[in-house]
Amino acid sequence: MRWLPLLLSLALPFGSLAAKKSSSADRFSQFHAEAQASSPLKLADPSYKKLTSAPRDYSVAVLLTALDSRWGCALCTEFQPEWDVLGKSWAKGDKKGESRLIFGTLDFAQGRETFISLGLQSAPVLLLFQPTTGPHAVPGAEPVRYDFTGPQTAEKVHDWISRHLPDRPHPAVSRPINYIMWIVSIVLALFVAGVGYRIWPYVLPVIQNRNVWAGLSLIGILLFTSGQMFNQIRKVPYVAGDGHGGISYFAPGFQSQYGLETQIVAFMYGVLAFATISLAVKVPRIRDPKIQQLTIIVWGAVMILMYSFLLSIFRVKNAGYPFKLPPFM
Repeated sequence: MRWLPLLLSLALPFGSLAAKKSSSADRFSQFHAEAQASSPLKLADPSYKKLTSAPRDYSVAVLLTALDSRWGCALCTEFQPEWDVLGKSWAKGDKKGESRLIFGTLDFAQGRETFISLGLQSAPVLLLFQPTTGPHAVPGAEPVRYDFTGPQTAEKVHDWISRHLPDRPHPAVSRPINYIMWIVSIVLALFVAGVGYRIWPYVLPVIQNRNVWAGLSLIGILLFTSGQMFNQIRKVPYVAGDGHGGISYFAPGFQSQYGLETQIVAFMYGVLAFATISLAVKVPRIRDPKIQQLTIIVWGAVMILMYSFLLSIFRVKNAGYPFKLPPFM
């Protein structure tokens, strides 16, 4: 009988350790069963303390948030649906609890004491508690805090959690089917298809018209050759002063230009293109020789004037430009 107290004293640490392991396993089984019904778990101060208390052989991801409109937390409201999607997806893909992870949400209205004890002055805050015992235990009892920087999605948080839970299952994010979006998309597609079917006989001749494509191509060429893209990239001024109280419409040098200068050059190129097309396409179809001759003279004069003005602009841009054409000498 003298050995009985000694044996009892030696057996107490092992019994205490077994009780702790059993308590941790029981807590995980309880919260995992609740998570299968509704995940993330809705926590309060007592359930938060019970879930995160040590020792524990499981991980806990807790979102501390403030959803009440009184607190004006826009990020809390925006992130909550993504957090719910992640919690439900993880619970659905890990029904056996092999990942040993529980998701929970603690709102400020139900967890004021926890917020105060953690010294939190803002929300949301996402904490990941790692196991303190078992095969996945990590040194240190402090939870890992998630950095809410940039756009927040369930996939982004899933990647962050997965990095901290190596050698465990990581169920993928599964978003619910948006039936309303599918219905609206199908109805809209049918409407567009019906309208397209009705107007197709009128649209097809326009699409097949060479003059339409020629006009669109000509407009695109004029926009790009006149310097519109340069203006958009450099944000050039529309006009500038000439230093004598007047207005300068053309910027000196070939490395700069003004907005109005681009429009003038585009107009000149357009007139020259229209004159060339008219001489090549329209004039040969004129049956009256006198009108045909007059038209040639008119368009020829227009081309000479435009080219003369264009060369004078080149001389403004570069004083050493050698070519000239009357009347703009």
